[in-house]
Amino acid sequence: MKTTTLTGTILFSAAACFAVPRVDQHAVTLAQDHGSRAVTITYTLEGEPGIVTVDIQTNAGDNVWLSIGDRNLKGFTGEVNKLVTTVGTPVTMGWHPELFWPGQDIRGGKVRAVVKAWATNNPPDYAVFDLTVPGSMMFYTSEDALPHPITNDLYKTECLVVRRMHAAGIPWRRGSPSSESGKRSGIGIEDPFICTLSDDYYIGVYEFTDAQSSYANGTIPSGDGVRKPKVPVSWNNCRGDGASGADYDWPLKGHAVAENSIFGNLRRVTGQAFDLPTASQWEFACRAGCTAAFSDGTQGWSNYETVEKLGWYSTNATDAHDVGLLSPNAWGLYDMHGNASEWVLDYASAFPQNYNYETGPETPPMDHSWITGAHRLIKGGGFQETAQFARSGAVADWSRSSGMSDHPLQIGMRVCMPAVISY
Repeated sequence: MKTTTLTGTILFSAAACFAVPRVDQHAVTLAQDHGSRAVTITYTLEGEPGIVTVDIQTNAGDNVWLSIGDRNLKGFTGEVNKLVTTVGTPVTMGWHPELFWPGQDIRGGKVRAVVKAWATNNPPDYAVFDLTVPGSMMFYTSEDALPHPITNDLYKTECLVVRRMHAAGIPWRRGSPSSESGKRSGIGIEDPFICTLSDDYYIGVYEFTDAQSSYANGTIPSGDGVRKPKVPVSWNNCRGDGASGADYDWPLKGHAVAENSIFGNLRRVTGQAFDLPTASQWEFACRAGCTAAFSDGTQGWSNYETVEKLGWYSTNATDAHDVGLLSPNAWGLYDMHGNASEWVLDYASAFPQNYNYETGPETPPMDHSWITGAHRLIKGGGFQETAQFARSGAVADWSRSSGMSDHPLQIGMRVCMPAVISY
């Protein structure tokens, strides 16, 4: 069976090469002030700027060291959990273990700090942006390592949390098999094919909210719905006029966005190349490794007892709900099914309708001459539709300049960015 690779020319571009940052563990020191019990960890970053994280380990005997666990790795200050640009000069981080790992004695060589440097093209799994502080960007190795529980309202308002998708080079089936209940038949838009993404990327743990849009725009949100997804929003409002040949037409103009668009504001605040995901990036993240109609393994869209645990549809909602109230998928992403329908980058007419999973896909032309039309794709279904439209492989479309009437009242967005950190 043939496969098709969607290359980095259509996804986010990355720099050609990166030097590797490093920390000499033998030169890392850990000292505690016996009065305040505050801990100071000193290290030196060598090579290139990199993202620095730390693990605290205890000696279990026979030179066996065990991590105290990400849940206890809280409250660090200084040069840690961030991009560090000071190279060749010792820097420090601080920690108060009695606040986050109480009752432990770190003296006597029983505890050590293991400092890790991550290359900017191989960052940790979670990134958090404080939208009230331009340029604020923190990194964490797991959900447990985040400073607050993932369900904290902070991540739905002032802050934006994204998770890395380890997708590069992994073949997977996009689309829906003919046997899947609810599949749109006769138009080819959901026909399955083997897809291989060329790059890892970050995607929003939550749908982008009204509060996050306000903070990125430099305003203070108000009202009861600030934690709901930002709806309705047009594709053009997200990133700029997407007409064929226009300045912000993806993929012809790459990932350029208008300065006054939602993503223009978000890029200005974060310094990172945020954009909508492609349809393939969105579906890879939604499925979380699952080939069933829904990411929890459910096959039938009318199995309401199951699918209503995952999302908000016309059967259990009349409006958008606060993000993150229902169960996440296996990769910790919320509201991938229902609540808001979500724009993706792709043209409706750009979908390779000659792909066929059973007989083997054909490679689409790469000069983009076949891209026409005013519609863009949307994924995930929404609160105005049945769960049929919220299946992982389901695809719909709408005018890129619309989003303000009828079903488009439910259309929102989820952010995506390269797993390559700009500085």
